[in-house]
Amino acid sequence: MSFNIKILLGCICIFGSAFFFYLATVIIKWAKIKGLQIDPSLFVFARFLLGFISVLILLALTKKNIKIKKKRYLIGRTVGNCVAVYCFFKGVDLTSVAQANILNMTYPLFIAIFSWMFLKEQRDVMAIIVVIIAFAGVWLILAPGKMNFHLNSLWALASGISAAISMMCLNLSRQEHDTETTLFFLFGLGSLLIYIAFFNKIHIPQLLELKYLFLCSISGIAGQYLITIGFKYVTAIEGGIISSTRILLAAVLGPVIAMDPALSASGWAGAFLIFSGNIFLTLRRAKRSTGK
Repeated sequence: MSFNIKILLGCICIFGSAFFFYLATVIIKWAKIKGLQIDPSLFVFARFLLGFISVLILLALTKKNIKIKKKRYLIGRTVGNCVAVYCFFKGVDLTSVAQANILNMTYPLFIAIFSWMFLKEQRDVMAIIVVIIAFAGVWLILAPGKMNFHLNSLWALASGISAAISMMCLNLSRQEHDTETTLFFLFGLGSLLIYIAFFNKIHIPQLLELKYLFLCSISGIAGQYLITIGFKYVTAIEGGIISSTRILLAAVLGPVIAMDPALSASGWAGAFLIFSGNIFLTLRRAKRSTGK
């Protein structure tokens, strides 16, 4: 059995991206525990702005040019991602890090739903059945114990919906644009849209606020680059499965590093159903794409 170092590198990068995406949300919670009142929109703006600067530096070093072919895909990706990241960070601010991350990772379920609604050639009855079962897990996360839920939990669920739209646009965009063009448009236009939408909440941060904004942004950007690098060396099935480990990271590490309350039995059951649903859909898509 041969050992492929590139595949190992890809797997490490994908897992690293899951960890850094999770860590970014933990840093938001740390800032709140510290007593800082940083609006989620400022975290989002800092992430996009620093990401844009990093792309400009990368373009200068590699001397690559931006080539825009189909703006609608880039715009759809950017708007969807802006909404997804804001709703995600808002969910972290108002609920727990674990719950927000688990609900954010419902986006593969919504991709399956949207594909059923708008792409007739991709309709899959078995996938929809699995999605319905997985949504029982969503309910267990939203309404543990006494079967009532807080409206604040819907922020993270909304991030899963908008992330699904963003990922579908990204899939179309990547057929026409390279990584640099996609990230340039995402971070550049994203910074502008967030600034316009939350102009009254964007301000020059104090030194301690700047520390958390910088750490959160660097973590999120690291996750973005790692997942981009990782998917060069692993298959969609491997990448999808490893990315879904963020659900388990959130469930296990939440009480340890984010001061989250431990998940209840129903919460663990919900996380397992969502995780299992994501894995099944990843395997199902891989099987359909190979025609086996």
